[in-house]
Amino acid sequence: MKPTLLILAAGMASRYGSMKQVDGFGPNGETIIDYSIYDAINAGFGKISFIIREEFKDNFQAIFEPKLKGRVETDYVFQSYDLEPFGIDKTIERAKPWGTAHAVLAAHKQVHEPFCVINADDYYGPEAFKKMAEFLTTEAADDKYSLVGYQIDKTLSEYGSVSRGVCKVDDKGNMVEINERTQVYFKDGGVVYEEGGVEKSLPTDTRVSMNFWGFTPAVFEQSLPMFQRFVEANESNPKAEFFIPLVADELIKSGTATFKVIPTQSKWFGVTYKEDKPIVQKSISDLVNSGVYPTNLWA
Repeated sequence: MKPTLLILAAGMASRYGSMKQVDGFGPNGETIIDYSIYDAINAGFGKISFIIREEFKDNFQAIFEPKLKGRVETDYVFQSYDLEPFGIDKTIERAKPWGTAHAVLAAHKQVHEPFCVINADDYYGPEAFKKMAEFLTTEAADDKYSLVGYQIDKTLSEYGSVSRGVCKVDDKGNMVEINERTQVYFKDGGVVYEEGGVEKSLPTDTRVSMNFWGFTPAVFEQSLPMFQRFVEANESNPKAEFFIPLVADELIKSGTATFKVIPTQSKWFGVTYKEDKPIVQKSISDLVNSGVYPTNLWA
């Protein structure tokens, strides 16, 4: 059974908005998401599932179906405010949906095979998709999940500090915990983060999560009670979000599942600051020039 790629794209709608892709980075206006899908197809994924808001389905289909028809199966998962599908008989007013782990949970009726989750607007690299596909087809089990671990110095912006989920990894290569470090940046050839106003250094080969996770469908059942408890605890907190690392942390600490940290040498990039956009365009241009991608991705 070929694995599925689940793309977290519910927050992208404001950037897509119209029928044209606004954020073009490739030579023919390709978005970052196009490169992820291309890498996933080459790595052997059998289906691409977009997690979106329902009102943007027509836009997404118009953008992606012409490119992907005949290449890979596509599916659309809707993330909404309706809590009934999760066994919660309440209506809670919120400005935005319930976060990344809720988005994954929204796919529980549509995904029946091992799958991975990525952010729509991050570039992960071909090697990461190959390694994840291999994990999902040969190693994944209901108590054995994974995430791709990027070297921290290959994920930073030259234009300011970022937040990163820093992984603590045991001698078997499994994640023990993930700690959110804010204010991470380059300094004097190294990497530092700030904690309580104090600068602390991190080894440049520290592994971080860029939200590239591998699961089996068992995670839906495992995370549902966590989400129900989260909603109950955060009813009156409209900004609280149920993130994937919260699920991972609880699964690890309860002994329900391990998370293998799959190391990659790939350079991650995304657009954190507007100044990052030309850098992303240049990075993609370099990849095209060196033959990693064709000039016209879907020609």
